[in-house]
Amino acid sequence: MAKPKHFQRLAKRYPEYVAAVQKLGAAVKEAGPLEPKVAELIQLAAAATVHSEGSVHSHARRALEAGATQDDVNHALLLLTSTIGFPAVAAALSWVDDASD
Repeated sequence: MAKPKHFQRLAKRYPEYVAAVQKLGAAVKEAGPLEPKVAELIQLAAAATVHSEGSVHSHARRALEAGATQDDVNHALLLLTSTIGFPAVAAALSWVDDASD
């Protein structure tokens, strides 16, 4: 799947920076025992917690590519309700819907 335009612009402007961030991401995922689907769902939850729409899009897409179902993605976000509140969860769910449209 093609990277979003804003990511492509950032990578063109700062290629070494983006490469280093991607290398760090790969290293931390390889450092532990979690399967990719679980790792992406955790990162999805973290992205929703900090209200990062772009990261929610990215990690939802990656979770699905790693074998998560749409129900898995939605449940990972619903589980956050008592922690980050209904409005933040509703926003994250809408971002997931936007990414899958």
